Amino acid sequence: MSIKQYSCLSWLALCGWAAGCTVSTDTTGGETLGSSENAIHFEGFYVPPANPGAKDQIKALKRAHHPEDAALIRTMTETPQAVWMTGGTPQSVKKGVKKVIERSIEQQATPVLVAYNIPFRDCAQFSAGGATTMAEYMDWIDGFAAGIGDSEAIVILEPDGLGIIPFYNPFADRDSWEPDPNKLEWCQPAEADPATAAAERFEMLNYAVGALKAHANTKVYLDGTHSGWLGAGDSADRLLQGGVLNADGFFLNASNYVADPRLEKYGTWVSKCIWFASMGSWGIGHAEWCANQYSPATPSDFSTWTLTDQWYADNVESQNWVPYPGIEGLKHFVTDTSRNGVGPWQATPEQLALGDGDVQDWCNPPDRGLGMLPTRETSSPLIDAYLWIKIPGESDGQCDRWEPAGSPDPLRGMMDPAAGEWFPEMALELVENMNPGF
Repeated sequence: MSIKQYSCLSWLALCGWAAGCTVSTDTTGGETLGSSENAIHFEGFYVPPANPGAKDQIKALKRAHHPEDAALIRTMTETPQAVWMTGGTPQSVKKGVKKVIERSIEQQATPVLVAYNIPFRDCAQFSAGGATTMAEYMDWIDGFAAGIGDSEAIVILEPDGLGIIPFYNPFADRDSWEPDPNKLEWCQPAEADPATAAAERFEMLNYAVGALKAHANTKVYLDGTHSGWLGAGDSADRLLQGGVLNADGFFLNASNYVADPRLEKYGTWVSKCIWFASMGSWGIGHAEWCANQYSPATPSDFSTWTLTDQWYADNVESQNWVPYPGIEGLKHFVTDTSRNGVGPWQATPEQLALGDGDVQDWCNPPDRGLGMLPTRETSSPLIDAYLWIKIPGESDGQCDRWEPAGSPDPLRGMMDPAAGEWFPEMALELVENMNPGF
Protein backbone atom coordinates (compact mmCIF):
# COMPACT_ATOMS: atom_id res chain seq x y z
CA MET A 1 0.00 0.00 0.00
CA SER A 2 1.35 3.42 -0.87
CA ILE A 3 2.15 5.36 2.28
CA LYS A 4 0.47 8.71 1.83
CA GLN A 5 -1.24 11.36 3.89
CA TYR A 6 -4.72 12.40 2.85
CA SER A 7 -7.03 15.19 3.95
CA CYS A 8 -9.78 14.10 6.29
CA LEU A 9 -12.14 15.76 3.83
CA SER A 10 -11.27 13.16 1.23
CA TRP A 11 -10.29 10.18 3.36
CA LEU A 12 -13.60 8.31 3.20
CA ALA A 13 -13.71 8.59 -0.56
CA LEU A 14 -10.11 7.44 -0.93
CA CYS A 15 -9.82 4.50 1.42
CA GLY A 16 -13.11 3.93 3.19
CA TRP A 17 -12.73 1.97 6.39
CA ALA A 18 -9.86 -0.07 4.95
CA ALA A 19 -7.34 -1.92 7.02
CA GLY A 20 -4.26 0.20 7.66
CA CYS A 21 -6.14 3.46 8.18
CA THR A 22 -5.86 4.56 11.79
CA VAL A 23 -7.15 7.41 13.90
CA SER A 24 -4.96 9.38 16.26
CA THR A 25 -5.26 12.57 18.23
CA ASP A 26 -2.35 14.81 19.15
CA THR A 27 -2.60 15.02 22.93
CA THR A 28 0.87 16.38 23.64
CA GLY A 29 -0.21 20.00 23.91
CA GLY A 30 0.04 20.96 20.24
CA GLU A 31 -2.72 21.74 17.79
CA THR A 32 -4.84 18.74 16.84
CA LEU A 33 -3.80 17.49 13.45
CA GLY A 34 -6.31 17.07 10.68
CA SER A 35 -9.36 18.93 9.47
CA SER A 36 -11.59 17.67 12.28
CA GLU A 37 -11.04 16.67 15.89
CA ASN A 38 -8.90 13.70 14.88
CA ALA A 39 -6.23 13.21 12.25
CA ILE A 40 -6.86 10.18 10.05
CA HIS A 41 -3.78 8.92 8.28
CA PHE A 42 -2.12 5.93 6.73
CA GLU A 43 0.53 4.25 8.83
CA GLY A 44 3.80 5.71 7.57
CA PHE A 45 5.52 9.05 8.09
CA TYR A 46 4.84 11.55 10.86
CA VAL A 47 2.62 14.60 10.29
CA PRO A 48 3.73 17.59 12.40
CA PRO A 49 1.46 20.44 13.51
CA ALA A 50 0.95 22.98 10.75
CA ASN A 51 2.77 26.28 10.49
CA PRO A 52 0.61 28.91 12.25
CA GLY A 53 0.70 30.95 9.05
CA ALA A 54 -0.96 28.09 7.19
CA LYS A 55 -3.79 28.05 9.72
CA ASP A 56 -4.24 31.79 9.27
CA GLN A 57 -4.32 31.38 5.50
CA ILE A 58 -6.95 28.64 5.70
CA LYS A 59 -9.17 30.91 7.83
CA ALA A 60 -8.64 33.83 5.46
CA LEU A 61 -9.53 31.73 2.42
CA LYS A 62 -12.72 30.55 4.07
CA ARG A 63 -13.70 34.13 4.95
CA ALA A 64 -13.06 35.10 1.32
CA HIS A 65 -15.35 32.27 0.15
CA HIS A 66 -12.60 30.12 -1.35
CA PRO A 67 -13.33 26.79 0.38
CA GLU A 68 -11.61 24.71 -2.32
CA ASP A 69 -8.32 26.55 -1.89
CA ALA A 70 -8.67 26.34 1.88
CA ALA A 71 -9.15 22.57 1.63
CA LEU A 72 -6.06 22.22 -0.58
CA ILE A 73 -3.87 24.18 1.82
CA ARG A 74 -5.20 22.10 4.70
CA THR A 75 -4.48 18.86 2.86
CA MET A 76 -0.96 20.06 2.12
CA THR A 77 -0.34 20.72 5.81
CA GLU A 78 -1.75 17.31 6.71
CA THR A 79 0.75 15.52 4.47
CA PRO A 80 3.81 13.99 6.20
CA GLN A 81 6.73 16.37 6.21
CA ALA A 82 9.97 16.93 8.06
CA VAL A 83 10.55 18.69 11.36
CA TRP A 84 13.54 21.03 11.27
CA MET A 85 15.78 21.42 14.32
CA THR A 86 17.81 24.56 13.76
CA GLY A 87 19.53 25.52 17.00
CA GLY A 88 19.27 25.78 20.75
CA THR A 89 21.23 24.08 23.48
CA PRO A 90 21.92 20.34 23.71
CA GLN A 91 19.22 20.15 26.37
CA SER A 92 16.64 22.07 24.36
CA VAL A 93 17.19 20.09 21.16
CA LYS A 94 16.98 16.84 23.12
CA LYS A 95 13.66 18.00 24.54
CA GLY A 96 12.39 19.12 21.14
CA VAL A 97 13.35 15.89 19.39
CA LYS A 98 11.89 13.81 22.20
CA LYS A 99 8.58 15.66 21.88
CA VAL A 100 8.43 14.86 18.16
CA ILE A 101 9.26 11.22 18.90
CA GLU A 102 6.42 11.02 21.44
CA ARG A 103 3.94 12.50 18.97
CA SER A 104 5.11 10.17 16.20
CA ILE A 105 4.59 7.16 18.46
CA GLU A 106 1.00 8.30 19.03
CA GLN A 107 0.54 8.47 15.26
CA GLN A 108 2.26 5.09 14.83
CA ALA A 109 4.48 6.82 12.32
CA THR A 110 8.16 7.47 11.58
CA PRO A 111 9.34 11.07 11.97
CA VAL A 112 11.65 12.75 9.49
CA LEU A 113 13.97 15.05 11.42
CA VAL A 114 16.29 17.62 9.85
CA ALA A 115 19.46 18.49 11.76
CA TYR A 116 20.39 21.99 10.58
CA ASN A 117 22.83 23.63 12.95
CA ILE A 118 26.35 23.19 11.57
CA PRO A 119 28.70 26.20 11.84
CA PHE A 120 28.57 28.51 8.81
CA ARG A 121 25.44 26.84 7.49
CA ASP A 122 24.26 28.26 4.17
CA CYS A 123 27.53 30.25 4.19
CA ALA A 124 25.82 32.93 6.30
CA GLN A 125 23.20 33.67 3.62
CA PHE A 126 19.37 33.59 3.96
CA SER A 127 19.45 30.67 6.41
CA ALA A 128 22.50 31.84 8.32
CA GLY A 129 23.10 30.64 11.85
CA GLY A 130 24.22 27.42 13.41
CA ALA A 131 26.60 26.45 16.16
CA THR A 132 29.61 28.69 16.68
CA THR A 133 32.27 26.05 17.31
CA MET A 134 32.96 22.42 16.47
CA ALA A 135 32.65 21.40 20.13
CA GLU A 136 29.34 23.21 20.45
CA TYR A 137 28.00 21.42 17.39
CA MET A 138 29.08 18.00 18.60
CA ASP A 139 27.39 18.58 21.95
CA TRP A 140 24.24 19.65 20.11
CA ILE A 141 24.29 16.49 17.99
CA ASP A 142 24.68 14.41 21.16
CA GLY A 143 21.52 16.05 22.51
CA PHE A 144 19.71 15.48 19.20
CA ALA A 145 20.64 11.79 19.20
CA ALA A 146 19.66 11.37 22.85
CA GLY A 147 16.22 12.76 22.06
CA ILE A 148 15.66 9.96 19.54
CA GLY A 149 16.78 7.21 21.88
CA ASP A 150 15.70 3.75 20.76
CA SER A 151 12.76 5.01 18.66
CA GLU A 152 12.54 4.96 14.89
CA ALA A 153 13.57 8.11 13.07
CA ILE A 154 14.93 9.30 9.74
CA VAL A 155 17.54 12.07 10.04
CA ILE A 156 18.31 14.41 7.16
CA LEU A 157 21.76 15.57 8.23
CA GLU A 158 22.62 19.17 7.39
CA PRO A 159 21.07 20.30 4.10
CA ASP A 160 23.75 22.16 2.10
CA GLY A 161 26.28 20.71 4.54
CA LEU A 162 28.29 19.12 1.72
CA GLY A 163 27.15 21.37 -1.10
CA ILE A 164 28.40 24.56 0.56
CA ILE A 165 31.67 24.04 2.45
CA PRO A 166 33.71 27.00 3.74
CA PHE A 167 37.09 27.38 2.02
CA TYR A 168 36.71 24.10 0.15
CA ASN A 169 38.92 23.00 -2.70
CA PRO A 170 37.31 20.06 -4.54
CA PHE A 171 39.67 17.11 -4.97
CA ALA A 172 42.36 18.87 -2.91
CA ASP A 173 45.39 17.15 -1.43
CA ARG A 174 43.80 15.12 1.35
CA ASP A 175 47.03 14.92 3.36
CA SER A 176 47.81 18.60 3.66
CA TRP A 177 44.41 20.30 3.24
CA GLU A 178 46.38 23.32 2.10
CA PRO A 179 43.86 25.68 0.48
CA ASP A 180 44.74 26.80 -3.03
CA PRO A 181 43.31 30.34 -3.29
CA ASN A 182 42.97 29.88 -7.03
CA LYS A 183 40.72 26.82 -6.67
CA LEU A 184 38.67 27.57 -3.58
CA GLU A 185 34.89 27.62 -3.93
CA TRP A 186 32.93 30.80 -3.39
CA CYS A 187 32.01 30.25 0.28
CA GLN A 188 34.74 32.08 2.22
CA PRO A 189 33.22 33.60 5.38
CA ALA A 190 35.47 36.08 7.12
CA GLU A 191 34.99 34.40 10.51
CA ALA A 192 36.18 30.97 9.33
CA ASP A 193 39.78 29.79 9.38
CA PRO A 194 40.79 29.05 5.77
CA ALA A 195 43.29 26.44 6.91
CA THR A 196 40.84 24.32 8.93
CA ALA A 197 37.25 25.16 7.97
CA ALA A 198 36.78 22.45 5.32
CA ALA A 199 38.44 19.69 7.33
CA GLU A 200 36.37 20.61 10.38
CA ARG A 201 33.17 20.41 8.33
CA PHE A 202 33.95 16.79 7.43
CA GLU A 203 35.01 15.99 11.00
CA MET A 204 31.72 17.30 12.38
CA LEU A 205 29.64 15.36 9.87
CA ASN A 206 31.51 12.14 10.59
CA TYR A 207 30.96 12.68 14.29
CA ALA A 208 27.26 13.31 13.71
CA VAL A 209 26.87 10.14 11.65
CA GLY A 210 28.52 8.10 14.39
CA ALA A 211 26.49 9.65 17.20
CA LEU A 212 23.20 9.15 15.39
CA LYS A 213 23.96 5.65 14.09
CA ALA A 214 24.78 4.58 17.65
CA HIS A 215 20.99 4.41 17.93
CA ALA A 216 20.00 1.27 16.04
CA ASN A 217 16.63 2.50 14.80
CA THR A 218 17.90 5.79 13.37
CA LYS A 219 18.46 6.11 9.62
CA VAL A 220 20.89 8.85 8.60
CA TYR A 221 21.24 10.49 5.18
CA LEU A 222 23.92 13.02 4.15
CA ASP A 223 23.67 15.86 1.65
CA GLY A 224 24.13 14.72 -1.96
CA THR A 225 22.91 18.04 -3.45
CA HIS A 226 21.10 17.52 -6.81
CA SER A 227 21.68 17.17 -10.52
CA GLY A 228 21.59 20.91 -11.15
CA TRP A 229 24.50 21.44 -8.78
CA LEU A 230 27.52 19.22 -8.13
CA GLY A 231 28.76 16.69 -10.63
CA ALA A 232 28.11 13.11 -9.55
CA GLY A 233 31.80 12.47 -8.83
CA ASP A 234 32.20 15.63 -6.78
CA SER A 235 29.12 14.72 -4.76
CA ALA A 236 30.38 11.17 -4.18
CA ASP A 237 33.79 12.46 -3.11
CA ARG A 238 32.30 14.82 -0.53
CA LEU A 239 29.92 12.14 0.73
CA LEU A 240 32.81 9.74 1.25
CA GLN A 241 34.68 12.36 3.27
CA GLY A 242 31.53 13.14 5.23
CA GLY A 243 31.05 9.55 6.40
CA VAL A 244 28.49 8.13 3.99
CA LEU A 245 29.94 4.62 4.27
CA ASN A 246 28.80 4.60 7.91
CA ALA A 247 25.45 6.25 7.13
CA ASP A 248 22.37 4.78 5.45
CA GLY A 249 22.92 6.89 2.36
CA PHE A 250 22.33 10.41 1.10
CA PHE A 251 19.49 12.78 0.27
CA LEU A 252 18.87 14.80 -2.88
CA ASN A 253 17.02 17.98 -3.82
CA ALA A 254 16.41 19.33 -0.31
CA SER A 255 14.41 22.57 -0.67
CA ASN A 256 14.83 22.43 -4.44
CA TYR A 257 12.83 21.74 -7.58
CA VAL A 258 14.64 19.21 -9.77
CA ALA A 259 12.31 16.71 -11.45
CA ASP A 260 12.21 13.07 -10.34
CA PRO A 261 13.68 11.40 -13.50
CA ARG A 262 16.85 13.49 -13.27
CA LEU A 263 17.18 12.85 -9.54
CA GLU A 264 16.87 9.10 -10.04
CA LYS A 265 19.64 9.00 -12.65
CA TYR A 266 21.88 11.39 -10.74
CA GLY A 267 21.44 9.56 -7.43
CA THR A 268 22.20 6.24 -9.12
CA TRP A 269 25.43 7.66 -10.56
CA VAL A 270 26.45 9.10 -7.19
CA SER A 271 25.80 5.76 -5.54
CA LYS A 272 27.81 3.85 -8.14
CA CYS A 273 30.62 6.40 -7.93
CA ILE A 274 30.76 5.98 -4.14
CA TRP A 275 31.38 2.26 -4.68
CA PHE A 276 33.82 2.88 -7.53
CA ALA A 277 35.91 5.33 -5.48
CA SER A 278 35.89 3.31 -2.26
CA MET A 279 35.68 -0.37 -3.27
CA GLY A 280 36.20 -0.51 -7.00
CA SER A 281 39.86 -1.56 -7.40
CA TRP A 282 41.58 0.84 -9.81
CA GLY A 283 39.01 3.57 -9.08
CA ILE A 284 39.73 3.76 -5.33
CA GLY A 285 40.27 7.36 -4.29
CA HIS A 286 39.34 8.72 -7.70
CA ALA A 287 35.73 9.90 -7.61
CA GLU A 288 36.81 12.66 -9.98
CA TRP A 289 37.06 10.02 -12.72
CA CYS A 290 33.33 9.30 -12.51
CA ALA A 291 31.10 10.39 -15.38
CA ASN A 292 28.37 12.85 -14.50
CA GLN A 293 25.54 14.99 -15.83
CA TYR A 294 28.04 17.42 -17.34
CA SER A 295 30.26 14.89 -19.12
CA PRO A 296 29.79 12.86 -21.28
CA ALA A 297 26.15 13.89 -20.90
CA THR A 298 24.89 17.38 -21.70
CA PRO A 299 23.01 18.71 -18.65
CA SER A 300 20.33 20.52 -20.63
CA ASP A 301 19.60 17.54 -22.91
CA PHE A 302 18.19 14.66 -20.86
CA SER A 303 18.34 12.34 -23.86
CA THR A 304 22.16 12.43 -23.63
CA TRP A 305 22.23 11.18 -20.06
CA THR A 306 22.31 7.62 -21.37
CA LEU A 307 25.94 8.35 -22.32
CA THR A 308 26.78 8.66 -18.64
CA ASP A 309 24.74 5.52 -17.91
CA GLN A 310 26.98 3.72 -20.38
CA TRP A 311 30.14 4.94 -18.68
CA TYR A 312 29.01 3.35 -15.41
CA ALA A 313 28.06 0.14 -17.25
CA ASP A 314 31.51 -0.01 -18.84
CA ASN A 315 33.66 1.11 -15.92
CA VAL A 316 31.80 0.13 -12.74
CA GLU A 317 29.39 -2.71 -13.36
CA SER A 318 31.80 -4.58 -15.65
CA GLN A 319 34.71 -4.73 -13.16
CA ASN A 320 34.66 -8.48 -13.03
CA TRP A 321 37.89 -8.69 -11.00
CA VAL A 322 36.23 -6.74 -8.17
CA PRO A 323 32.76 -8.22 -7.57
CA TYR A 324 30.19 -5.52 -8.24
CA PRO A 325 27.62 -5.64 -5.42
CA GLY A 326 24.65 -5.07 -7.69
CA ILE A 327 22.11 -2.31 -7.28
CA GLU A 328 21.01 -3.42 -3.81
CA GLY A 329 24.58 -3.46 -2.53
CA LEU A 330 25.09 0.23 -3.22
CA LYS A 331 24.34 3.20 -0.97
CA HIS A 332 20.68 4.23 -1.08
CA PHE A 333 19.16 7.69 -1.17
CA VAL A 334 15.97 9.65 -0.54
CA THR A 335 14.66 12.61 -2.51
CA ASP A 336 12.76 15.75 -1.56
CA THR A 337 9.59 15.88 -3.67
CA SER A 338 7.86 18.65 -1.74
CA ARG A 339 8.07 21.23 -4.54
CA ASN A 340 9.31 19.51 -7.72
CA GLY A 341 5.98 18.59 -9.32
CA VAL A 342 6.54 20.83 -12.35
CA GLY A 343 10.34 20.90 -12.21
CA PRO A 344 12.63 23.91 -11.78
CA TRP A 345 11.89 27.47 -12.80
CA GLN A 346 13.91 28.97 -15.63
CA ALA A 347 14.14 32.71 -16.16
CA THR A 348 13.01 33.99 -19.53
CA PRO A 349 15.39 36.06 -21.67
CA GLU A 350 13.32 39.11 -20.74
CA GLN A 351 13.78 38.39 -17.04
CA LEU A 352 17.49 37.75 -17.45
CA ALA A 353 17.81 41.13 -19.19
CA LEU A 354 16.40 42.94 -16.15
CA GLY A 355 19.63 42.76 -14.16
CA ASP A 356 23.16 41.40 -13.99
CA GLY A 357 22.93 39.63 -10.64
CA ASP A 358 22.02 36.08 -9.64
CA VAL A 359 18.43 35.22 -10.61
CA GLN A 360 18.29 32.92 -7.53
CA ASP A 361 16.28 30.25 -9.29
CA TRP A 362 16.23 28.27 -6.02
CA CYS A 363 14.66 31.11 -4.02
CA ASN A 364 10.82 31.22 -4.03
CA PRO A 365 10.56 30.71 -7.80
CA PRO A 366 7.08 31.38 -9.19
CA ASP A 367 4.48 28.86 -10.38
CA ARG A 368 6.03 25.70 -8.89
CA GLY A 369 3.97 22.73 -7.71
CA LEU A 370 3.88 20.01 -5.07
CA GLY A 371 5.45 16.73 -6.19
CA MET A 372 5.06 13.08 -5.23
CA LEU A 373 3.45 12.44 -1.89
CA PRO A 374 5.76 10.93 0.73
CA THR A 375 6.01 7.18 0.28
CA ARG A 376 8.40 4.25 0.44
CA GLU A 377 7.03 2.97 -2.86
CA THR A 378 9.51 4.43 -5.32
CA SER A 379 10.64 3.95 -8.91
CA SER A 380 14.05 2.50 -8.02
CA PRO A 381 15.39 0.00 -5.47
CA LEU A 382 18.06 2.57 -4.63
CA ILE A 383 15.49 5.18 -3.58
CA ASP A 384 14.38 4.43 -0.02
CA ALA A 385 11.62 7.05 -0.02
CA TYR A 386 10.17 10.20 -1.48
CA LEU A 387 9.98 12.70 1.38
CA TRP A 388 8.78 16.24 1.94
CA ILE A 389 11.96 17.60 3.49
CA LYS A 390 11.29 21.27 2.84
CA ILE A 391 8.02 22.44 4.40
CA PRO A 392 6.01 23.49 1.32
CA GLY A 393 4.60 26.96 1.81
CA GLU A 394 7.51 28.20 3.93
CA SER A 395 9.67 30.88 2.31
CA ASP A 396 13.21 30.28 1.11
CA GLY A 397 14.20 33.80 2.12
CA GLN A 398 13.86 37.45 1.13
CA CYS A 399 14.85 37.00 -2.49
CA ASP A 400 16.25 40.18 -4.04
CA ARG A 401 17.67 38.40 -7.13
CA TRP A 402 19.51 40.98 -9.24
CA GLU A 403 18.36 43.92 -7.11
CA PRO A 404 20.27 45.32 -4.08
CA ALA A 405 19.86 43.48 -0.79
CA GLY A 406 16.62 44.37 0.96
CA SER A 407 14.77 45.13 -2.28
CA PRO A 408 11.39 43.60 -3.14
CA ASP A 409 11.46 40.38 -5.13
CA PRO A 410 11.37 41.71 -8.73
CA LEU A 411 9.56 38.58 -9.94
CA ARG A 412 6.73 39.04 -7.48
CA GLY A 413 6.69 42.79 -6.91
CA MET A 414 6.68 42.30 -3.14
CA MET A 415 8.94 41.59 -0.19
CA ASP A 416 9.22 37.84 0.26
CA PRO A 417 8.91 36.61 3.86
CA ALA A 418 12.09 35.71 5.72
CA ALA A 419 13.36 32.14 5.45
CA GLY A 420 11.02 29.74 7.24
CA GLU A 421 8.07 32.11 7.44
CA TRP A 422 4.78 31.21 5.77
CA PHE A 423 4.38 32.53 2.21
CA PRO A 424 0.64 32.45 1.34
CA GLU A 425 1.05 33.37 -2.32
CA MET A 426 3.62 30.64 -2.92
CA ALA A 427 1.59 28.11 -0.92
CA LEU A 428 -1.39 28.63 -3.26
CA GLU A 429 0.85 28.22 -6.30
CA LEU A 430 2.15 24.92 -4.95
CA VAL A 431 -1.27 23.38 -4.37
CA GLU A 432 -2.77 24.71 -7.60
CA ASN A 433 0.12 23.32 -9.67
CA MET A 434 0.63 20.02 -7.77
CA ASN A 435 1.63 17.06 -9.90
CA PRO A 436 0.39 14.44 -9.27
CA GLY A 437 -2.65 15.56 -7.32
CA PHE A 438 -3.72 14.42 -3.88
